[in-house]
Amino acid sequence: MRVYKFGGASIADAAGIKRLGAIAGKEKNLFVIVSAMGKMTNAFEQLVQAKDQAGRTQALEFIKEYHLNIVSELFEQEDEIFPKLQSFFEQIEQLTSQFAEVNYDFLYDQVVSFGELISSTIVNHYLQSSGVQSQWLDARKLVRTDESYREALVNWQKTEENIQNSCKQGGVFLSQGFIAGSENGLTTTLGREGSDYSAAIMAYALGAESLTIWKDVEGVLNADPRYFQKTELLRELSYGEAIEMAFYGASVIHPKTLKPLENAEIPLRVKSFLNPEASGTTIAKNLALNPFVPCYILKREQVLISISARDFSFIVEQNITSIFQALSEFKLKVNLIQNSALEFVVCVTDKYGTIEGFKQKMQEEFVLKITRDLRMYTIRHFDLQGLSEFENEFDILLKQRNNEVYQLVVSG
Repeated sequence: MRVYKFGGASIADAAGIKRLGAIAGKEKNLFVIVSAMGKMTNAFEQLVQAKDQAGRTQALEFIKEYHLNIVSELFEQEDEIFPKLQSFFEQIEQLTSQFAEVNYDFLYDQVVSFGELISSTIVNHYLQSSGVQSQWLDARKLVRTDESYREALVNWQKTEENIQNSCKQGGVFLSQGFIAGSENGLTTTLGREGSDYSAAIMAYALGAESLTIWKDVEGVLNADPRYFQKTELLRELSYGEAIEMAFYGASVIHPKTLKPLENAEIPLRVKSFLNPEASGTTIAKNLALNPFVPCYILKREQVLISISARDFSFIVEQNITSIFQALSEFKLKVNLIQNSALEFVVCVTDKYGTIEGFKQKMQEEFVLKITRDLRMYTIRHFDLQGLSEFENEFDILLKQRNNEVYQLVVSG
């Protein structure tokens, strides 16, 4: 069996769903994972974050209109897909009436998960109407997790059993990325951009021949074309190289996606849904980086924290231990560390908006200087000449280099 994952950009409109149908319709033994359509995850987040009923109504109307416009292009008005969508919308409205009464993270998972439930229902209905005998599977009953809402941990043994039992007969299956379910039957999610991870979970559990992630780019590039003018397609790279790139922030592959594939030696292919015949990128065991070129990775919205002791004493192991405990407590993702005798400097991602809580806790013992809205560049396999030219473009606040990797934090 092969596993295909289609992201939001690939099913953002009716034309995208038709392209998915053309690609998936060629396969007889296939497991398809889909994300929410287009930017619908953002739209559902706005719904959850709305401050009042008027804001919630406006957000939900936008969600309804977006999906109904797509299905109106794909199906006749009397098609059964319309009452199915109406049922979803009614469930969402019921949830919104409880906003003030429940934990935010719990509510987030219950509401935002509808993006995938709706998209997968539409796509599966289109496949069936096109003659593909696809079977819709609920990922909340397949992927078993704990109840760490918004970033749940997978119970691999139960998940494998569930997936294998659901796909014994083979055929074409369709399910959702990003969402999962707890032992108590409550909806959980695997973290933002977790649909790639979902696909890797399915591939691992099925012992799949391969996993293909379909994107709106030609494959894995050596830099993000949104921020870099000159990019090159990486035709081949190893699991290790891809894991390093994901660790440093390359957005084309979710960091948690690669490890289960490496453990099972399942090749990962990244291809363009706009040009499905092109070779794209293959990530597999023992592949050398091809072509061997510098790879540029940008992380935006970084925070630089400079920490020193109030009594001007040295920053020693005991201090560093308490700093890391606090970073973990406030879920601040550490991207770069540099320390001297008197100062500990760390560049972090404030994903959950907890930096002020961290500051309040630490400033009793330490002096903190916090600089926000920074960028961090990571260059793998740099060349010294290109490095010098690159540095001249920025006001550098912090930099670090080893034999393979060069990192710098810059303002602006």
